[in-house]
Amino acid sequence: MNSKEKILKRLAGDGMEPRPRPEMDFVPQRFADREQTFVERLEAGGGCAVRMEAGETLDEVIRRLYPEAKSIASTMDEVTSATINPDRVEDPRQLVDVDLGVVRGSFGVAENGAVWIAQDIRHKALYFGATALMIVIPREAIVDTMHEAVVRPEVDDFGYGCFVSGPSKTADIEQALVFGAHGPMSVTVVLR
Repeated sequence: MNSKEKILKRLAGDGMEPRPRPEMDFVPQRFADREQTFVERLEAGGGCAVRMEAGETLDEVIRRLYPEAKSIASTMDEVTSATINPDRVEDPRQLVDVDLGVVRGSFGVAENGAVWIAQDIRHKALYFGATALMIVIPREAIVDTMHEAVVRPEVDDFGYGCFVSGPSKTADIEQALVFGAHGPMSVTVVLR
């Protein structure tokens, strides 16, 4: 008999009384101010939240936040400053290192600052290859928790989708935090 078998035999012979499983009376968490909690959690993860002002356009937001961006990829009609239409790009590698990708998000999650993006462009490479990513969501489209998020219809009706909760980051190498290792160096969520 090996050591694993000896341990399992001792545990089985210990005579512990079986116990019933606990009741699952889960009550979801609620936030008094979903939008503010979303902003705080997004920023805690290294992202940035921007609230659009009344009458402000997306182009104005882009120029205010990314004045140096020369290559801007977007399929959104409101983004007239886009220099690249990602749906017209044949090779997705052409979207890598674009200065700014501007995409539509479906909703945000206050609990963790994540935004659901369902692929509505030809190449998902823009979501991960752009140097900076700007995600636009309606202000009222923020749910409290991931429990609410995963049952939303947008999460069921897609070919590809993902939650983004800030810029790409890793601390695998020498425990040094590195932004942009596997995706955008910055993520800005525009609440409109």
